[in-house]
Amino acid sequence: MQKRKLGNGLKVSALGLGCMGLSHAYGQSIDKSAGIALIQAAVAQGVTFFDTAEAYGPFTNEEIVGEALAPFRNQVVIATKFGFDTDLKTGARSGGVNSRPDHIKAVAEACLKRLKTDVIDLFYQHRVDPNVAIEDVAGAIKELIAEGKVKHFGLSEASAQTIRRAHAVQPVTAVQSEYSLWYRGPEAEILPTLEELGIGFVPFSPLGAGFLTGKVDEATRFSSSDFRANVPRFAPEALKANMALVALLRDVAQRKGATPAQIALAWLLAQKPWIVPIPGTTKLERLSENLRAVEVELSTGEIRAIDAAASTLKPQGDRLPAAMMKMTGL
Repeated sequence: MQKRKLGNGLKVSALGLGCMGLSHAYGQSIDKSAGIALIQAAVAQGVTFFDTAEAYGPFTNEEIVGEALAPFRNQVVIATKFGFDTDLKTGARSGGVNSRPDHIKAVAEACLKRLKTDVIDLFYQHRVDPNVAIEDVAGAIKELIAEGKVKHFGLSEASAQTIRRAHAVQPVTAVQSEYSLWYRGPEAEILPTLEELGIGFVPFSPLGAGFLTGKVDEATRFSSSDFRANVPRFAPEALKANMALVALLRDVAQRKGATPAQIALAWLLAQKPWIVPIPGTTKLERLSENLRAVEVELSTGEIRAIDAAASTLKPQGDRLPAAMMKMTGL
């Protein structure tokens, strides 16, 4: 597996594993033992970068990741997140955000226990808290780093201005936001800001929550426990309109002897050397398929052709439900 560097020296595999779907958001969770087996299969195939959060479950995802990676702890990088108003004992969520410094530090202690580790490699603010100055958030992380409990600071779904303000207090190693051929919002302000400041970028939903794999079509329906059931882009009429992008990926994939998912990931990897996508899956065969994307080389001409074709396709429907859109800093 190729390696890449995020920010000020965090070396990780070129593709990470987004672990959220093992226990959260995509319908019924898989069995814990199956989740552990999948994570350990990723390690065996060269993945060294694993993404989780206290909110995924809540708590259960970190526990799975911690147990799965305990035998390999010195070989891997674990990223987790704070920032939602979660009761640290019951896991009950208020529905809001909470990045008060005392809460951040309490979350860090709880994460360390669930992850079975003495240090969090990368600690992201999951969503920006409008009631807490980002300088205070960065200051709290700076203290945790000084105490040896956290190694690197990250932000998720933050604006360029927020990134700059945080970075001035405590260097930001990575920013995580949605980015794919299906959603290219970060290209306007986020990516130029990160390049200027020397910060890495970690795209979540690099396969458009499964859409860019070609396994979803206009007839697909999602269970009520699957967050995509409430996402405007996955409404039947939007799916029908958006299938043109999948057709584009299928065409390129056929010519390259690859799959649509591999082309979508290879396109992301080709954008910048400091971009590390974190596709998620619950299936071992999909894991292997995704990881083989690092072997797909797209020429400059092929990337231009994909960009030109994609620019004529305007995705239909918002990428998140309205309530979740309000919680992003973008």
